[in-house]
Amino acid sequence: MTEIKKGKDVLSLIKAEGVEVVDLRFMDFPGLWQHFSVPAREIEEDTFESGLGFDGSSIRGWQAINESDMLVKPVAETAFIDPFFQAKTLVMICNICDPVTGEDYTRDPRNIARKAANYLKGSGIGETAFFGPEAEFFIFDDIRFDQNEHEGYYHIDSVEGRWNAGRVENPNLGYKVRYKEGYFPVPPTDSMQDIRSEMMLTLEKIGVLIEAQHHEVASGGQAEIDMRFGPLVEMADNVLKYKYVIKNVARKHNRTATFMPKPLFNDNGTGMHVHVSIWKGKENLFAGDGYAGLSDMAMYAIGGILKHAPSLLAITSPTTNSYQRLV
Repeated sequence: MTEIKKGKDVLSLIKAEGVEVVDLRFMDFPGLWQHFSVPAREIEEDTFESGLGFDGSSIRGWQAINESDMLVKPVAETAFIDPFFQAKTLVMICNICDPVTGEDYTRDPRNIARKAANYLKGSGIGETAFFGPEAEFFIFDDIRFDQNEHEGYYHIDSVEGRWNAGRVENPNLGYKVRYKEGYFPVPPTDSMQDIRSEMMLTLEKIGVLIEAQHHEVASGGQAEIDMRFGPLVEMADNVLKYKYVIKNVARKHNRTATFMPKPLFNDNGTGMHVHVSIWKGKENLFAGDGYAGLSDMAMYAIGGILKHAPSLLAITSPTTNSYQRLV
């Protein structure tokens, strides 16, 4: 796809690709991607400056009902053709703005990330912070759960789960991943190669660069697909694209994907390791001749993360399930 930089590039792409629908996406305060769609003719060159109005009162953590009007301003360089919708659809990630003042909305997570990146540059400490998240997930065949007046349960199933070694499958061929031994045997034990490859290639098609994909340690379809590192805001956008593609490719194959930290008892849980570095030009400021080849700045950064861990955990690990991984 041609590189998109400005609104007029988006309009050219809409015309060239025969786009019928434009899907506008943004993140709510707790971290869920939201969207609404408009006919392609509604997108004009001034849309990127003036934005489009929507009701923000039902978005969690945002405006009250009496002050609900908000604006989405699409970011041209985030445009990509959606690989799943039946109608030809162009997706753009948006910034959220106040319709009266025109200022960026303080509770928009993308705005918070943009401010953090600008703060780093303005501080003189460095120019760019690079982030390389390694997100793990499970691909399940069936998931049922409920909590009501007379029962509470969850039921998870995967055709490659070790717990199905004795199930009648007419025939059961026996290729079940043993607990904690999914890293990483070849097929037929690894039954997820094709679906992971489809996820990887779909991500590449929408501009998310992938370094590798493989089965992860746990039984029952645990997987990892590694993205190429990039600047903060770009990688935040890419993580949302990543989760969207993983879940929708799984759905296409009548499976479900989850990033839940600990869905299976007594086997490995799922994490998202994040590689971080600060650069000035082509110099990695975290590299040095100290412990483990680190600079003083890198050591201070690690210390800062440890010092602020209790506050960070409210964002990175907000549910009790996160802590079931600590065995």
